[in-house]
Amino acid sequence: MAVLAEQESGTAARIVAAARELVLKRGVKGLSISAIAEKAHVAKGTMYLHWKNREDLLVGLFARDVLAVFDVFTERITADPDVSRPSRLLPLIVEITGEYPFVRAMQTEDSDLLGVLTEHPMTKELRESFGPASLVYTTLPVWREHNLARTDWPLDQQAYALQALMSGFQAATGPRALRIVTVADTTAVVSLAVTALLGPETAGPEDVRAAAERALAELAARREALLASIGKQQA
Repeated sequence: MAVLAEQESGTAARIVAAARELVLKRGVKGLSISAIAEKAHVAKGTMYLHWKNREDLLVGLFARDVLAVFDVFTERITADPDVSRPSRLLPLIVEITGEYPFVRAMQTEDSDLLGVLTEHPMTKELRESFGPASLVYTTLPVWREHNLARTDWPLDQQAYALQALMSGFQAATGPRALRIVTVADTTAVVSLAVTALLGPETAGPEDVRAAAERALAELAARREALLASIGKQQA
């Protein structure tokens, strides 16, 4: 199994931490290897012992945020299978992704933060494997199968509507959202909106457990694939 460079090297860990801090402060545009090396207190050439180029290092930061989100979801669903219900999982997605700036930036294609890396192949891969559309098309059939979503609506239309709903909430809760209307409890509003769209959840305990097991298996598979992808970006 692939491992992250910082798990094997304290120097790599300093480089990752320095790069993350600088990108969050300044964005990708104009950020040089020299600036990262200076911040990490390492020689400029040291970076190339762990990454092939600047782009691989920086896109790797985005991937690490996705890994962290996978781990949060896995922990929550393992502790409480009911989290796999759409009325709980989708509000959690809005909440958790908002706490990881690179994940939010990828989903909203924030060019101010990501710069030219918005169109980097791995950034696109991350967005396609974790973005709202991917999540909807992976989880919605499972929910329909296990009495957690209505089935009297064609899957593609239902998925499109749910994708639009999730994208809207992610935009509405973002740092640049217009604050014309605000609510005290965003999570409750997302949950109610999801239920209004997907219908009441009539699943029994067995269906909920089955949905949770499917979710955990999917998260594990995606995590392993993402680790392998990160490994290819490292020297």
